[in-house]
Amino acid sequence: MGPKVLVTGGAGFIGSHVSEAYLAEGWEVTALDDLSSGRRENVAEGAEFVEMDIRSPELPELLRRRRFDVVNHHAAQVDVRVSVGSPRDDASINVDGLLNVLEACRRSRVERVVYVSSGGVVYGEPDDLPIEETRGKAPVSPYGVTKLAGELYLDYYRVVQGMPSVSLRYSNVYGPRQNPHGEAGVVAIFSRRAMHGQPLIVYGDGEQTRDYVYVKDVARANLVASTLELEDTGTLDDFAFNVGTGIETSVNDLVGRIIEISGHVEVERQEARTGELLRSALDVRKLKSTGWSPEHSLTEGLSETYAWVAAAEGSA
Repeated sequence: MGPKVLVTGGAGFIGSHVSEAYLAEGWEVTALDDLSSGRRENVAEGAEFVEMDIRSPELPELLRRRRFDVVNHHAAQVDVRVSVGSPRDDASINVDGLLNVLEACRRSRVERVVYVSSGGVVYGEPDDLPIEETRGKAPVSPYGVTKLAGELYLDYYRVVQGMPSVSLRYSNVYGPRQNPHGEAGVVAIFSRRAMHGQPLIVYGDGEQTRDYVYVKDVARANLVASTLELEDTGTLDDFAFNVGTGIETSVNDLVGRIIEISGHVEVERQEARTGELLRSALDVRKLKSTGWSPEHSLTEGLSETYAWVAAAEGSA
């Protein structure tokens, strides 16, 4: 077998695709998930599944026995509104849970940790786009604070404990297996509503922009981060990479593309939501310098996502 990786959140939307990418490259994959939001059927074929909370006291023993080369940490509380409503619960998972993982990694001498941060929340509202990794950090939600705190903890473990790590700052990830029933994940939500003939709800003028990156491109970025040689110049951002496309897409543009794919034409406009980020796009030149680049166009990715949602809804 090849190198061994533990993917926390391995039954989730992104974590399951990341597991598949590792397996395709010959890695031995263990997917860990407490199934609070992940689904057992998402676990990649060929991966060993362990049902466990990342805060579990049993986690260090799991790492001690398995001797993983890499731990890829996708398990997290990811809803900004949940973090605002209950910052302590958010921190329990995203800070306490992370520290349980990092301490287990330190004790079992894991060679590298790949950590999922967020390019959508750690930078705050940008003055200009796209946003490069060295931009100032100004999270405005408890979720954003915990993600930045995670990067700072990784910096401590790297500098003081000698444990290498990489942080991936995701833009808006979309694709198959994204939950179409929640409030987050607008592509999956729009796809499901279009399929059922329901109106696509647009808040405000619809000119808010996001950087939409397809999940399989994100999975490939995780492979790069797992083996990349890193140059240390003494800053936090040396070990962080934006993962996106660098392209702004407005909600109105997204709606138009979904309508073209689905044939559904009804749109409902509602009042703008207070505090919503107006524009976002990430500068991905640093990650591209490693040889990675996003391979899926937005139209291709939307078509694949819509087809998956239609199939999933049809089998429900």
